[in-house]
Amino acid sequence: MNHRSVTPTRTRRVFATLAATLAFTALGALCALPSAAHADALDNIAKSGTVRIGVFEDYPPFGSIGPDMKPMGYDIDVANLIGKALNAKVELVQVTGDNRMAYLADHKADMLLSVGQTPEREKVIDFSQPYAPYYLAVFGPKALPVKNAADLAGKSISVARGTLEDLSVTKIAPPTANIKRFDDPNGAISAFLSGQVQLMVVGNDVGATILARHPANDPEQKFSLFSSPDHVGLNKNEPRLKQKVDETIAKARKDGTMNAISQKWLRAPLPADL
Repeated sequence: MNHRSVTPTRTRRVFATLAATLAFTALGALCALPSAAHADALDNIAKSGTVRIGVFEDYPPFGSIGPDMKPMGYDIDVANLIGKALNAKVELVQVTGDNRMAYLADHKADMLLSVGQTPEREKVIDFSQPYAPYYLAVFGPKALPVKNAADLAGKSISVARGTLEDLSVTKIAPPTANIKRFDDPNGAISAFLSGQVQLMVVGNDVGATILARHPANDPEQKFSLFSSPDHVGLNKNEPRLKQKVDETIAKARKDGTMNAISQKWLRAPLPADL
């Protein structure tokens, strides 16, 4: 199994979050103050006919480069959905965890995708309603009946030692659950794929990749644990743009479009309580 596109994704998310948090103090004043030098963002988009949306291109299944060398993924579909609602051409702005908040503050991007909402971030940027789930979940073969924490009794479960996955499942697992801890996520995933354990706990992004690449193992998501959904991040003091983005997401959730995107890329329905 080639884990190079699986484990770095999870690791990248963790370190990007840490790096972004360190940058908030420096960026806070710039993001939070209304800028006299910049007109209303929605007006700017209408005048230019283009909306610039910051996305990761190394974060499958949310964003990656496809066989045709073009960006693809959950976030790319959502970006196109927003562009259509704004009647604007979508310009995808490739960002990293280190630079994306600065890109937003400097108006190099009109909005960012795959942004988790935290109290620290709320001080410097605004958030749309959630559009995508991000959570830890228990995965296992379809033939194994597991619907909740109680069903973990007597089952073997792989996790990476000391991670949020480890802490989350240890907290809710019955005493008879056999939690096998590995030194890194690769070890936990390999243990599941090789049949050493019956279940594993990983992020839904990693789980979706495994579901797509290892159909012979017949895996499925059993139930979710810790949740931190993704939002669109926007500069503060742009209420008209935020309202338009919120309306677009709400409509897509209501008419099933967002659920179809979730099924396509995460191989799971959009959670009803998102």
